[in-house]
Amino acid sequence: MKAMVLHKLHDLRKEKTPLVFEEVPDPVPVENEILVRVSVCGVCHTELDEIEGRTPPGEFPVIPGHQIVGRVESLGKGTSKFKVGDRVGIAWIHSSCGECNLCKSGQENLCTQFKATGRDANGGYAELTTIREDFVYPIPKIFSDVEVALLLCAGAVGYRALRLAQIRDGQRLGFMGFGGSGHLVLMAARHAYPNTKMYVFSRSEGERAFAMELGATWAGAIEEDSPEKLDSIIDTTPVWKVIVESLKNLERGGRLVVNAISKEESDKDYLLKLDYQKHLWMKKEIKTAANVTRQDVREFLPLAAGIPIKPTVREFRLEEANKALMDLKEGNIRGAKVLKIT
Repeated sequence: MKAMVLHKLHDLRKEKTPLVFEEVPDPVPVENEILVRVSVCGVCHTELDEIEGRTPPGEFPVIPGHQIVGRVESLGKGTSKFKVGDRVGIAWIHSSCGECNLCKSGQENLCTQFKATGRDANGGYAELTTIREDFVYPIPKIFSDVEVALLLCAGAVGYRALRLAQIRDGQRLGFMGFGGSGHLVLMAARHAYPNTKMYVFSRSEGERAFAMELGATWAGAIEEDSPEKLDSIIDTTPVWKVIVESLKNLERGGRLVVNAISKEESDKDYLLKLDYQKHLWMKKEIKTAANVTRQDVREFLPLAAGIPIKPTVREFRLEEANKALMDLKEGNIRGAKVLKIT
């Protein structure tokens, strides 16, 4: 099969083509696994984190990609939930132990044996992939393959962050960053909390304009003060600076939810500006989304179908994965990016 393969870590400030387009052996499903022929795979900032070593793969080579939509190609021994030809989705969580107290309490995202699709196991930047059937999701008919790919991670983890924000209708909700996840969460939040004001902070003028098109109350630069203090803020960015800027804009007792798997080191010194009295005093708190569970995906897909949420998407061919990743790295975002595989 054809795949885009990562063979080592890269510094994307110097190397613009980290993935190699090559032929690799077709994967074979083992017991309790299914083989999926990939139709599309979303491009996520987490792939940049993998490539640059902030959340590195355990071994190389590896095929990235964890927002996967395709059809069941074949079934391994012991499978019963899907049949050949079913349209299915695969998300960031590839597997967990299922036996520890965290897994049994619904916190499988915190399991010490958590494995991520496209990092700890080969993912969707390829024509075929395998996964245990328990970690596969049926796709609502209302969505095309391209539309639903982004809902499997950017949407599902954004939904998780929205729940963690504990917002009540009529309060004020902020978004730091407005890429693939941000624009999906804003649409979900507008539906769930019609009387809540939405405030968006972004480094890009284009993203700020996009936020206003989608119904934001206000949009400004990362460093700006919001017109009023916010009850909750969701941070979808990879930078430390936003932590300090978010806390500055929180109301007393407000909550910041960090919806990112890692933070880049380039602006870590910005944390030296953190002032206890100004930024944390008066019961302000920080919560991290910490990956995603199967339940998050199971809840979010039908919710998104009911609204329905329609992502803004730009399509790329599989062999253009490096271009899609560099666009993301350089801030050319507006909406989300998807690789068309077959």
